[in-house]
Amino acid sequence: MANTVTKDISYDELKALVGKSPSLVLIDVRGKDEYRDGHIAGSVNIPLDTVEAALSMSPEEFKAKYGVTKPQTDATELVFHCKMGRRGDVATKKAHEMGYINARNYPGPYKEWSEKEGK
Repeated sequence: MANTVTKDISYDELKALVGKSPSLVLIDVRGKDEYRDGHIAGSVNIPLDTVEAALSMSPEEFKAKYGVTKPQTDATELVFHCKMGRRGDVATKKAHEMGYINARNYPGPYKEWSEKEGK
């Protein structure tokens, strides 16, 4: 039974993980052009319309395409985000449906992150 309630992560919680936690998988679901214009350090760009396909890949395919280890379904530090929050929420719900039970959304998203980080 999939939990339809999206778990959120705050700016402060995410800030504590970025660059410090080796198990963090931060997925930016914005388009490639948006990602190129600026992104959170260490994030992986997997546009929203490709999230389901990406999470369905074998670990080897995922690593070859995205350059990072594919998260396990029980990964505790799997976080999705976008620019304003909606696409990240959609991606997080999709991940939950696919068994990624601890997936979280950063709803403050890149807009908040860039303002707080001065970028």
